[in-house]
Amino acid sequence: MQLEDDINKTNKYYLVSDIANIHKKPTPIQIVRVDYPARDKAKIIEAYFKVPSTTDYNGVYRGKAIDFEAKECASKTAFPLASIHPHQITHLASVIKHGAIAFVIFRFTKLGTTYFVPANKIVDFYQHQTRKSIPYAWFEENGIIIGYNLLKPVDYLQIVDKLYF
Repeated sequence: MQLEDDINKTNKYYLVSDIANIHKKPTPIQIVRVDYPARDKAKIIEAYFKVPSTTDYNGVYRGKAIDFEAKECASKTAFPLASIHPHQITHLASVIKHGAIAFVIFRFTKLGTTYFVPANKIVDFYQHQTRKSIPYAWFEENGIIIGYNLLKPVDYLQIVDKLYF
């Protein structure tokens, strides 16, 4: 996932520059079978997700908790709601309730656009949905474009600063 790589690069820049401490959360898995042809060649043969993961990233910025999800799709017209899971919506609503800064970063790969959308807007859309996708026009109205930067490919904290500080 190119978006994930870009966010990880951005987060590394934030960390090294002592701007923020934000990390990708590992997906919890249960390893069932491992092939051990040699100690240094161990290979996981079978594994399962333990529990549904919440969101992709969390950390701290300017004394506030940050929690966000990253999603990308190839469509030019809409983002499929099936890509956002109910437990993620519940989690985002909960962290908002408890005072965290929460959002979702969406990338439309074929259009080359990346949007920052505050979590409350996604939660509201999801809870009042009448369709199976979010139209691209909705992102143009409710999201904020994140421009590309070589050092910080997805510089989302500039938007956080404008919206929350």
